[in-house]
Amino acid sequence: MFRHAIRAARPLRASAVRSYATEASTLRVSLVAPHQALLNKFEATQVNLASSEGDMGILAEHVPTIAQLKPGPIEIFSASEKSQKFFVSGGFAIINPDSTLNINAVEAFPLEDIDAEAARRGAEDANRRSTAAATEQERVIAKIELEVYEALVAAVGK
Repeated sequence: MFRHAIRAARPLRASAVRSYATEASTLRVSLVAPHQALLNKFEATQVNLASSEGDMGILAEHVPTIAQLKPGPIEIFSASEKSQKFFVSGGFAIINPDSTLNINAVEAFPLEDIDAEAARRGAEDANRRSTAAATEQERVIAKIELEVYEALVAAVGK
């Protein structure tokens, strides 16, 4: 009985041809926020971002991962252009096995669109509100806002 199954499977094995996937040299990046898509399948050579596990440098063929994003800059490098920089307030980066990277951000903006002085004023205001908060909820909300503003000030200052 078992021998019959092996004989039946032999023709299938003989007809199967093993081949290898071609190595990806670029990463296709999509960066989206609820209000807009900033990038759609952009061909990149490397993406640097800040996750809750630490800073990540992502290249083609990266191990599949889901990472929670911290407030901070995302820098996207391509072979043909200078790097593009964006600021995200948080979200998730999903690295797929087919060398695609989907970045789903709560808020995302090109770094050059951000006013450094307004970011500093926002950080000072959030710091004042966190120390003067009457309730725990107000203090926590102000601390979260302060964390985002501090990351924004640091990103714009680079």
